[in-house]
Amino acid sequence: MATIPFFPPDLFEEDRQAFKDLLFEVGTDDEQKFILGRRTAELEEELRRTTEAEHVIACSSGTGGLNLAVQALGVGPGDEVIVPAFCCQPVASSVANFGATPVFADVDPHTMVIDPESVEQLITSKTRAVMPAHVFSIMADMPRINKIAHDRGLKVIEDAAVAQGAVLDGVPSGRWGDLGVFSFFQVKAFGTAGEGGAVLTDDPELGRTVRMLRNHGQDGITRFLHHKVGQNSRFDEVIAAFQLHRHAGFEGRLERRARIADYYTERFEPLADRGILAPPAGRNGRCYYVYSLLVERRADLRAWMSEKDIGTHVYYPVPLPRQPAFAAYAPEGAEWPGAQRASDQNLAIPIWPHLSDSQVEYVADSVCEFFD
Repeated sequence: MATIPFFPPDLFEEDRQAFKDLLFEVGTDDEQKFILGRRTAELEEELRRTTEAEHVIACSSGTGGLNLAVQALGVGPGDEVIVPAFCCQPVASSVANFGATPVFADVDPHTMVIDPESVEQLITSKTRAVMPAHVFSIMADMPRINKIAHDRGLKVIEDAAVAQGAVLDGVPSGRWGDLGVFSFFQVKAFGTAGEGGAVLTDDPELGRTVRMLRNHGQDGITRFLHHKVGQNSRFDEVIAAFQLHRHAGFEGRLERRARIADYYTERFEPLADRGILAPPAGRNGRCYYVYSLLVERRADLRAWMSEKDIGTHVYYPVPLPRQPAFAAYAPEGAEWPGAQRASDQNLAIPIWPHLSDSQVEYVADSVCEFFD
C-alpha cells in the first residue's frame, strides 16, 4: 500500500495546465491589471450567485477577511469580542490587532465548536460582537448563537473559513452572521494555489465599508482619495481566474469529501466505548474540510497510523487562552475543559477528495485494527 499523506502534494495536479494557461492569459491581457480586476469581480459575482449573499468582497486571505470584518464593525479599544478557545489563532488576533479584547468561550466537548451557553455567560456591557467559528467538519450552532447575540444587540462575525459549501438548516455557511468570512488557503475545501478569502454580508453599508477597507480606504472610483484608514487586503487576478476555473468542480469535490466522512463515521461508530469519538453522523451543518477524531490514546494511534504509512495531523495542540500571545486575555483561574480536551485528543485523518475507495477503506481498516 502506497503512503497516504495527510496533506497531499498533488491537490492541483489535474489543474496544472489550466493554471499555466490562466497565468499566461492574465499576464498577456491588454488590460494588464493584476489585482481587483474583472476576474475578481466575476468571482465575487459567482460566489454571490451561489450563496445568495447581497455582497461578496474578495480579499487577500481568510485572516484578512476577519480583520476587515472586525474593523468594519468599528470594534476597538474598550470593546470585547467573544471567540472560541479552541480554533485557529486569527479569531483572537483579528480582535486584538484593533485594540479590543478577545474573550474566550469554551467549546462543545464532542463537536469542538463554540458552546452557545459559554457565550451567553461571557456577555458583558463591553461586548460588541460574537465570532463563532466552524471547525473541522461541524458548523457552529448558528441559530442559538444568533438569537443570543441579536437579543442583546450584538453583531455576529461568522468565521466560515473552513466551511464554504456547508449548509445548516437550508442556509449556506457564511450567510448566518452579519458578516461571514471564507478562506481559500490551499488545503481548504475551496482552496487555491496560494492565498485568498472573501467577506459576505447582506448589509449594504457593511459591504461598502469592507470594500473600501480592503483597498486602503479608497472607494474604487477616485484613486488616492481615502475615505477610511484601510488595509491592503486586495485580491489577485491570477488566483481569481484559477478559482473561477475550479468552481465548476467544487460541488463534486465537496460531495466526495462528504461520502468519505459518511463512511468513516459509520465505521468508527462501534468504537465509541473504546476511547475514540467520531464526529456526529449526518449531512446538516457539515463542512468536510477536515475529518478529526477525538482519541484518548492519541499518541499511540498516531504512531500506529504512521507504521501503516498513513499521515495524520494534530490541530491547535494548545488552546488559544493558553498561548503566550494571548496570555494577557486569559483571566486568572479560568478553565476551558472542552477546548483542552479538543487540544489533547483531536487527531485528523486524510479526507482529500481524490482518495480512492480502496485508500479510504485502508485508512478506516487501520484505525479499527488499532482498537482490535
